[in-house]
Amino acid sequence: MATIAAGLFLNWEELTGQSKFVVDLVSIPIFSAFAGLITNWTGVIMLFAPVHFTGFYVPGLKRIFPFLPRKLQILPTFAPNGILGFQGFIPCRAEKMSSLIVDKSIYRIGGIGDFYNELDPDSLAETIANAARPDIRRLTTEVIEKQHPQLWSTLPYPVKEQVMRTVDDDLPALSKRAFKKIGENIDQLLDVKLMTVNYLRKRPDVLVSIIKGMAVPELRFMVRIGLLGAPLGVILALWLSLLHYSSDHVKHAHELDPSAAYIELPGILNSILHFLPSWLWVLVGAAIIGIIVNIIAIKVVFEPGEPQPRYKYLWKQGLFAQRQHEASAELAQMLSVEVLTVTNFTDELLNGAGADKTRAYVEEAVAEEAERILGPFMVMARNSFGFVDVEGLERGAGLAVVDFAPAVLYSPELNADKAKAIDTFATAKFRELPPDDFGEMLFSAIEQDAWLLYAHGGLLGILVGAVHILIFGA
Repeated sequence: MATIAAGLFLNWEELTGQSKFVVDLVSIPIFSAFAGLITNWTGVIMLFAPVHFTGFYVPGLKRIFPFLPRKLQILPTFAPNGILGFQGFIPCRAEKMSSLIVDKSIYRIGGIGDFYNELDPDSLAETIANAARPDIRRLTTEVIEKQHPQLWSTLPYPVKEQVMRTVDDDLPALSKRAFKKIGENIDQLLDVKLMTVNYLRKRPDVLVSIIKGMAVPELRFMVRIGLLGAPLGVILALWLSLLHYSSDHVKHAHELDPSAAYIELPGILNSILHFLPSWLWVLVGAAIIGIIVNIIAIKVVFEPGEPQPRYKYLWKQGLFAQRQHEASAELAQMLSVEVLTVTNFTDELLNGAGADKTRAYVEEAVAEEAERILGPFMVMARNSFGFVDVEGLERGAGLAVVDFAPAVLYSPELNADKAKAIDTFATAKFRELPPDDFGEMLFSAIEQDAWLLYAHGGLLGILVGAVHILIFGA
């Protein structure tokens, strides 16, 4: 087996006056700790950054891309038309990750009806009614004039005033009826999964903030545990020393000088261990250290969910599960401010897949109230002017409510106020989850691309190992 006795530039044994065993026992753990740190640090960065794909055109890549293995095609390193670059694992899988957030967190703490009730629909109705009061005369006039301009223009002023007063007095009841109708059918009108996926797919930066925000201590730990490469490096150094001091050239030196160190191994074992050159053992060992450090980091953070005896797990419980109380508040706060907001619910109800049904239910609720409020005036109008399109008036009133509501419900102040209720509700529910279920939320986000993190650790380990060979030899 060929052995490189020194680096390209320096003979460290002559320089330090120490044996190769000492040089390796000092240098390899230091390099291994560095490899572990840089592997885990860059691995965490790769989970989240860059948020948007960044790359450059590579001639010929578009042509060969269809022939690449499927495992390579799905890597976040390729974009259409021959672009090579990179995008963080989590933002790259924004749609899938968003779906996991709903399945592993939101669905486990309540249905859409629960969140809708936490928003206090009655208070939302009162808010809209109060906001509409300054414009109620204009809105009422526009609805009636659009359907029956002649009717409204010829009504006596006292009658018009009576209509206005009646509408103004009964506006809260009308608004509450609309919200009640929506609440009764909320499961048909709003798909929280579709809403969340669509929102986070368009805003991968928000997705990154949610996942990163609830696991800051764990992500820092995953970087720091890279120092575990040092003790693993000691093991590698001892292994390489065994190979070195049992090699043929050391045996020859021992024959010339019996005081020289030499380890004699059985013939077959000696042949097997020295089948690979020493430099390759360095690279393989460094790659294994890079992979092991990543595996241990993920396991210590997420396993086990429930506390276990130390003979099963030295750390008893996963770090993320241990921090369930604090992490629940962090996750709930992010969801309440970014995802489960009045604005997003309103946008999905009025513009999402169930928008037509929402408008129909609102128009139905408004029509029922309009008929009660304006019934006596419609009788008088029919007697005076003949045909009156009551359905048209009711439909117009419903559309006016639908068109006016977003201006109120998109208010930052209202959203901030309602976010507190969602935050409190979600925090309590997340804290009630079994630790295994709670830990699965974050684990699912990282698990998807864990193999890439392991491969990344192995490649960086090989790179650091190659640098060690160049400096210290093998």
